[in-house]
Amino acid sequence: MTDKLAEFKQAHAPIPALNHRWHLYGAGMDNLGDEGKPAEVPMPTYGPDELLVRHDACGLCFSDIKVISLGEKHPRIYRDPKTNPITLGHEIAMTVVGVGDNLKDQYKVGDRFTIQADVFIDGVGYAYGYEIQGGLSEYNVIDQRILNGDDGNYLIPVQPETGYAESALTEPWACVTAAYQLQYRTGLKPGGVTWIVGIHANPNHNYTLSAGFEPASHPERLYLTAVPDYLAASLAARAADLGVEVVDVPDVANPPEGMIDDIILLGADKALIETVSPRLANFGIVALVCDQPLAGKVSVDIGRVHYNRWVYVGTTSTEISDAYTDTPVRATLKPGGRALFVGAGGPMGRMHVQRAIQISDGPSVMVCSDVSNLRLSDLEETFAAEARAKGIEFICLNPMEKEAYAAGMAPFRAGGFDDIIVLAPVPAVIADAATWMAPRGVMNVFAGVARGTMTTLDLSDTYLKDTRVIGHSASSIDDLREMLHQAESGVLSPNRSVAAVGSLSAARDGLFAVQDTSFPGKVVIWPQIKDFPLTSLHELKDRLPTVYAKLKNGKEWTKEAEEEFLRLMLP
Repeated sequence: MTDKLAEFKQAHAPIPALNHRWHLYGAGMDNLGDEGKPAEVPMPTYGPDELLVRHDACGLCFSDIKVISLGEKHPRIYRDPKTNPITLGHEIAMTVVGVGDNLKDQYKVGDRFTIQADVFIDGVGYAYGYEIQGGLSEYNVIDQRILNGDDGNYLIPVQPETGYAESALTEPWACVTAAYQLQYRTGLKPGGVTWIVGIHANPNHNYTLSAGFEPASHPERLYLTAVPDYLAASLAARAADLGVEVVDVPDVANPPEGMIDDIILLGADKALIETVSPRLANFGIVALVCDQPLAGKVSVDIGRVHYNRWVYVGTTSTEISDAYTDTPVRATLKPGGRALFVGAGGPMGRMHVQRAIQISDGPSVMVCSDVSNLRLSDLEETFAAEARAKGIEFICLNPMEKEAYAAGMAPFRAGGFDDIIVLAPVPAVIADAATWMAPRGVMNVFAGVARGTMTTLDLSDTYLKDTRVIGHSASSIDDLREMLHQAESGVLSPNRSVAAVGSLSAARDGLFAVQDTSFPGKVVIWPQIKDFPLTSLHELKDRLPTVYAKLKNGKEWTKEAEEEFLRLMLP
């Protein structure tokens, strides 16, 4: 290791007087930067309960583009960026370079961390790279919001030998792995609000509720609308014994105030589902107890399936609890199943594809679709041989090439897919993907579709085929810790996601590249290096041939390539 690189890792170099950081002053790329460059500002001072950190690497994310697009209208921004500009960047590798007096028994110069960006204080979000200055800067102060937030300490220790890029990219990777660890209730929410609607109940059925309404577990409040008399009487008697408030709701269009955790429909139709669904609380469930197909597809707020974790379940049984328990929501990929990745060629899609290949008990068939032949070709080149070596049938298809796409998908029309991962935030694409679910299949809408985005789904499938549609956003501290462990133990390699690198001055170009999906993988910015233009890994062959020589197979970032890159590019 060169002296320069060793000094960088030890972090004992003098702290400069100035800090450089990118400022976003409002919505639009025109408001990014000071005359198109990072601003030069005084080095921040840190107090006795604070740390000064050096930002070593920062991955760029499409979430950054959303902040640029919305500016102060973004839901995570609470200030006027014209007077208090935003510094983006939440996928970060950082090193401690200064320790406050009161923290010297806990931290030392040279300690390395990544950060769980979703920082909460008293339930209010102060996300890193949003409300808190982010990684598109050379240095930052870590204060008590991060060190002592609602979830404890949001810094996650990184081993000294872990690469900077791979530790920065554990943040997006944690979002991917978390999507397969989602858990949903298998019964009525204890202490919650339940609403049972019997407008379309079959008079020849004898509906029952044998679970979730007993002393150990029951809702706090029960709304009833046109529920058959025998069921209403039984529930009212049990509610009286349990101290559950029962409220008669004569009009489904005007339920009492407040959100509802469980909405149970005895029989259903399209209009009824669309009327009651907006009353669902976060993590709310609509249970369809029905045995006849709906007359048409239902308009569903897929943005709230994604962000609010709504889910629709169902059963053809007359026992209400069967809707929850007969087919529990499965978030993991079905071992040996058929998996479809829609929009697989982008940075996040490639992570899902890589994970599916590398995990044990993964799918036996993987179909990857994307509208870009360039991205599909790179996906095929990167992963096909590895997948096939593990006995996985690996297929790449472009839906814009209609005849070839139809021919490639035709073998799956009858049986469908056990898992569908949607990475394209397009309602029509999501609606079409849902038609390919196999019986007991799961569609996970990973793409960040905004709340209020509507798409049409055949919700008859939830009880006639036991399909489930779920969604996911972000990750928890535990998800990030687990992903970092997987990276450091070699189970999954975030380095394979790196597609382009550049210095802090190249961040603007990098963000344009993310916006335009110019690269199949992730852009990583290096705030501490000399000026270096945005450069794809392939272009390193000419610009930094000794770095290129240390890439794996001429296309994958490695720790050895990273060390050579820093050896050449550190000032």
